[in-house]
Amino acid sequence: MTREVIAYKDNLINFYKGQDSKIQEKIEYVLDLVRFERQVPKKFYKLLENTDGIWEIRVITTFKSIRILCFQDEGESCGTYQLLSEKDTKNT
Repeated sequence: MTREVIAYKDNLINFYKGQDSKIQEKIEYVLDLVRFERQVPKKFYKLLENTDGIWEIRVITTFKSIRILCFQDEGESCGTYQLLSEKDTKNT
């Protein structure tokens, strides 16, 4: 099974480019899990409760906890539309 990951606007791409190489590798690893694994561990990818199909992709590093919110289109694509890091969630 392969899912296509489609970034909404440039939010995810700009955030990714602003990270150091270790963080970029982690982001790529988790996105590859979402793309290629039939069952992604809940630690990395889960449906958010009380939402209408919003999924959370989690990238956990030593210094950051990054959350990428997305939706699925019939299980074949995953469109990202908002990006939150631990720093962002503390301000909300």
